[in-house]
Amino acid sequence: MARRSDRRHRQDRAGAEVTPARLLDTHCHVAAYADPVAMLRAADEAGIAIVAVTEDPDEYRRLRTRLGRRDHVHVALGLHPLRAASFSPNDLARFFRLVPQTRWIGEVGLDYSRAGVSTAKAQQRVFDVVLTEAQPGRHPLTVHSRGAEKDVIGRLSDAGLPAILHWYTGPLGLVDDALQAGLYFSINIAMTRSRKFPGLIQAIPRDRVLLETDGPYAKNGGRPVHPDELESVALALARVWGTDLEDSTRVLVTNQERFLSSTR
Repeated sequence: MARRSDRRHRQDRAGAEVTPARLLDTHCHVAAYADPVAMLRAADEAGIAIVAVTEDPDEYRRLRTRLGRRDHVHVALGLHPLRAASFSPNDLARFFRLVPQTRWIGEVGLDYSRAGVSTAKAQQRVFDVVLTEAQPGRHPLTVHSRGAEKDVIGRLSDAGLPAILHWYTGPLGLVDDALQAGLYFSINIAMTRSRKFPGLIQAIPRDRVLLETDGPYAKNGGRPVHPDELESVALALARVWGTDLEDSTRVLVTNQERFLSSTR
């Protein structure tokens, strides 16, 4: 795996140093790490930018206060679907007051798994409000869809918003619907080691793939994955695509730029 120390010394044809573009971890639960500041320092040294997702407005405010202003770290404003039933009108009001302060929205979405199916109606109400009222189109979204892929893709298609399907585990038959809706898919290291990965990555065009860690909940060798390991995902994609790390990184950076340019 190429390390940040190797990449920072590349030169252009005129001999000038070139600063490499950063890979973007589009979905990381920064606040859940034992030492978020140390984790972010390692990510910065590895040349990784991070979207730090949150689960409710209070977590968003606490994390922003704790981290302060940091280059290459974007704290996203979230309303996690598994917490939707507990959100009060005041929680939603706080969410909308904070929307103008954030660059990203996430984690939001729907969850019809065993853990969430009983609150599906509450989740739908919250998600629908987010999609229609949270300055539509001005913020990229990172979206949870476990067990609710059809409803999530349908709602995002109707809304026409720039969004990423985080850790997609749904039917391959819905991938085309997601692509037609303009959605992207974020891939983490745990996904690359699953039995579904070969079929999923073959169904997704290269220009719709982004990266995530979903750390610290996703695991790498039984331990929490860290953003400074993100190149391992780019390398796994390179193997599937029949290319090398440099080429897969170039594709991923281009995808990042294209996705972010879709927000107004």
